[in-house]
Amino acid sequence: MSDLPAYKNQDLSFEERAKDLVSRMTLEEKASQLVYNSPAIPRLGIPSYNWWNESLHGVARAGVATMFPQAIGMAATFDEDLIYKIADVISTEGRAKFHEFQRRNDHGIYKGLTFWAPNINIFRDPRWGRGHETYGEDPYLTGRLGVAYIKGLQGNHEKYLKAAACAKHYAVHSGPEYERHSINVEVSPKDLRETYLPAFKEAVKEANVEAVMGAYNRVNGEPCCGSKTLLIDILREEWGFKGHVVSDCWALLDFHQTHMVTKTAPESAAMAINNGCDLNCGNTYLHLLAAYKEGLITEEVIDRAVTRLMITRMKLGLFDDPEKVPYTNIPYHINDCPVLRDFALEVAKKSLVLLKNENSILPLNKDNIKTIAVIGPNADSRDALIGNYVGTPSKYVTVLEGIREAVNQDTRVIYAQGCHLYLDKVEKRAEPGDRIAEAVAAADMADVVVMCLGLDANMEGEEVHMSSDTNTLRGDKKDLNLPGQQQLLLEEVYKTGKPIILVLLSGSALAVTWADEHVPTIIQAWYPGAEGGKAIASLIFGEFCPEGKLPVTFYRTSEELPDFRDYSMKNRTYRYMTNEALYPFGYGLSYTRFEYDDIKISSNRVKTGDSVELSVKVKNTGTWEANETVQLYLKDVEASVEVPKYSLKGIKKVHLKPGEQAEVTFTVTPRQMALINNEGKCILEPGVFEVYIGGSQPDKRSLELTGSNALKVSFEVVGTAMELEY
Repeated sequence: MSDLPAYKNQDLSFEERAKDLVSRMTLEEKASQLVYNSPAIPRLGIPSYNWWNESLHGVARAGVATMFPQAIGMAATFDEDLIYKIADVISTEGRAKFHEFQRRNDHGIYKGLTFWAPNINIFRDPRWGRGHETYGEDPYLTGRLGVAYIKGLQGNHEKYLKAAACAKHYAVHSGPEYERHSINVEVSPKDLRETYLPAFKEAVKEANVEAVMGAYNRVNGEPCCGSKTLLIDILREEWGFKGHVVSDCWALLDFHQTHMVTKTAPESAAMAINNGCDLNCGNTYLHLLAAYKEGLITEEVIDRAVTRLMITRMKLGLFDDPEKVPYTNIPYHINDCPVLRDFALEVAKKSLVLLKNENSILPLNKDNIKTIAVIGPNADSRDALIGNYVGTPSKYVTVLEGIREAVNQDTRVIYAQGCHLYLDKVEKRAEPGDRIAEAVAAADMADVVVMCLGLDANMEGEEVHMSSDTNTLRGDKKDLNLPGQQQLLLEEVYKTGKPIILVLLSGSALAVTWADEHVPTIIQAWYPGAEGGKAIASLIFGEFCPEGKLPVTFYRTSEELPDFRDYSMKNRTYRYMTNEALYPFGYGLSYTRFEYDDIKISSNRVKTGDSVELSVKVKNTGTWEANETVQLYLKDVEASVEVPKYSLKGIKKVHLKPGEQAEVTFTVTPRQMALINNEGKCILEPGVFEVYIGGSQPDKRSLELTGSNALKVSFEVVGTAMELEY
């Protein structure tokens, strides 16, 4: 036992073991471990390991796995507990896959336990193609769901990680996609701390995220993957981050190829590792030995990075006896099993947002429908279900298939594609609008029409290279309009006079102003996952009560948006926009009604540094058993600097039967009362604050859409201003 090397001694700390292991490596061996496809070191018993794995909304790119709604759809649930459960399922399937693949000597890409998720960037501009990977536009919601996801993925074992989460893309990353390798994002200290960093801080300080991924862009002149400000000053020193940092893939090449902050690959490698980037997704760290020989880095810097990576592998139990590590015996057959598919269906149902339901057309009574037309390019599209960064479910249910399964046996379902998703015709040799007449004919024969329009991840995503037939900018949207012939198709079907249920499948907000004015019923379905079609059909036919809320603002026009490249938050998102939204953040209808009453506050006058307790009574006054998302917004009335008009500061889910009432409580902390000043400092000022509690924002448009106003109460903070820890 005395001959046992320290790194194999499971009684020692992971840090002690990792340092011992690294001390036994040659310089060449150490450098080899700092790329994502780390080779084996047989003499030390270190197997090869590929760090690159994805789990945005299910285990991705490694075969069959449960496919949940895309992240933006998960965000629409506003449900921290649900997101935790989703991530727990993902890590369960990830573990099952990993150990099965290990037993078969498969150490390839997408087979590891280091998952590069969640994406907690702020969806600041609806044109950004990768916005559907995020949890929306609000820092508070993003932070709460990000923390829940990380905790669910990493597990709660006292010693071992179930899987390693990675918060990305750090920082201030949200388009344009086609400029991400070269853009220098100019952001004020206030916007940085108020909007772009909070979710990352919570991921580190509250969720103990194991990894952080740097972004491609520069921030105020520094490339994110080599930024002393971001990686050392803030992440390590201010927040106390102990895990490892990974570059976005091939981002270090940008240092000398597009950012032009270095001249050579060895210089780029040196800048990254000296400033705390431990792992390179790419090949620039193959030049680390050259950087060492040139005197640009020290061996101690390499040791630091390798040690951090080995600690992560040890936390995952990869150097320990399997029988001592939990999670090693999860059966492979759990992947996409019926129980987990049912759970994915539950999540999909909770993600759907009912935007309009004029005259309570929904839910439909299937006994009254003899013929139903299902029309649109997304009606029978698998692509409209999946989003990006996906695995392969064992079964897909499109909207068309879901409706066919849901209707009575003698009900006729007529399908018409109607148009191409973004081109002006379906058949190459046809005239523009070649499928519209068929769609109109189908609508004419039907009692009711379900139209499935929108986008898919081939149109919005990560640097997607589209066909020359479209002007779409490599993943970003050029505007918020329905693409191609979709608007024309909608208007032509509308002329038939048949009631239309418009189902929007997209990862982002669309400016469907015409539809809002003319179409009686609109559902925002996002990319709802493998069971999405079944969930949508279930909502249409009243098998459950909708509860989803918008995690983003729906604008009326593309023209009202600020310049895409302007990262200032002025006139962006619900917190700062001046125009009236088409559909506001936090909005979503139900089949029932909730009434709010009897708002109470612990004190109308508190000292600086004290919290405020609030309560409100919520009653289900309708006829459906349902969930309500209770939202608390806070407004600083007397701030010394410009602040949001109000900000989300609390969410609570409550389940109520018809006629049932519940009391919901919140605590508003001093940190939540504090503002970020122009220097980026967190300051709690005395003054008056307003609190709004309801089922939506306290704005005029939400009142118009819901018929219900948020309750309001005020309190005053007295004393002297104080600076708080960020």
